[in-house]
Amino acid sequence: MNARPPPNDLLPWALGQLALDAGHADAHPQAVAGDASNRRYFRAALGGRSRILVEAPPGTEKNAEFLAVRALLAAAGVRVPALYGSDLQRGYLLLEDLGDRLLLPELTTGSVDAAYRRAMDVLLRMAALETAGLDIPHYDAALLQEELGRFPAWFAEALLGHTPDEQERGLLRQVDSLLVASALEQPQVLVHRDFHSRNLMPQEDGALAVIDFQDAVAGPISYDLVSLLRDCYVRWPAARVRDWALDYRTRLQAAGLLGEVDEERFLRWFDLMGLQRHIKVLGTFARLYLRDGKPGYLADLPRVIDYVLEIADLYAPREPALAAFGQWFRRRLAPLVAARDWGRP
Repeated sequence: MNARPPPNDLLPWALGQLALDAGHADAHPQAVAGDASNRRYFRAALGGRSRILVEAPPGTEKNAEFLAVRALLAAAGVRVPALYGSDLQRGYLLLEDLGDRLLLPELTTGSVDAAYRRAMDVLLRMAALETAGLDIPHYDAALLQEELGRFPAWFAEALLGHTPDEQERGLLRQVDSLLVASALEQPQVLVHRDFHSRNLMPQEDGALAVIDFQDAVAGPISYDLVSLLRDCYVRWPAARVRDWALDYRTRLQAAGLLGEVDEERFLRWFDLMGLQRHIKVLGTFARLYLRDGKPGYLADLPRVIDYVLEIADLYAPREPALAAFGQWFRRRLAPLVAARDWGRP
């Protein structure tokens, strides 16, 4: 939660966007829990309706991208926060208040099937968007590789204190090459990049709203699916995840969004995309702690490690690089993880 008050001019600016005077501010802005970025969120009742005031420093936050992707998703029928005003120079946004409900705490063994089907409805709308004409970045080899590079730099070395030697770096390059190639051979769609249970908000009308989409790119068709089904914050049995993934493949094909891709190939895309994402996340969560002073993500690292080792083991008989990677992780890094408070069962 943010301890600092909002900028002095944020509330007057918001009132001006709504053509309201100070008498229509029913309460001072109250801090709302934020995310992994430098954005700060405040809730205030303005003109008899709750709104979200955002301070998003333009030097670090992708405000123009947020506005562009928000408009794109809204036009496609995806539920996103309504926009009441923006000031890109100051980094101020005035948004609809979608409430405090996140999908994560509402997921149970009994509710998850219906919840994920609604989430996949959203993904289908996003996948149907034509990316060729969109002014958004591409999930190219350079970006995929940059993400993977966070693992040795921030997780292995900075967090655990292990500096990979040249032989180990050679192994990591082999793994990276395998994962990047698998990602790039997939059909390219609009990718949220963090499509998971903390960025999905159930609404009273039954809709599932999407937030935190400013990092969207044109990228692999399996990326958002694996973000949802192998969520860094909740884990489901492998067989159930496989069934959900294949059901989504069927729905993609029925919608004309995926060609003749058999189950084995789709699952390989899905699994290796998840491995790329989770290797990246190990580095990203370590960086959030070490660089940005956000220790809350450490508690989720063991779950992410389990995902990494699960897929490395699954593909070990077919991919020597992943077999060697799993063995190396257990030999070199697992003892260092076990010695940390967050790494203990």
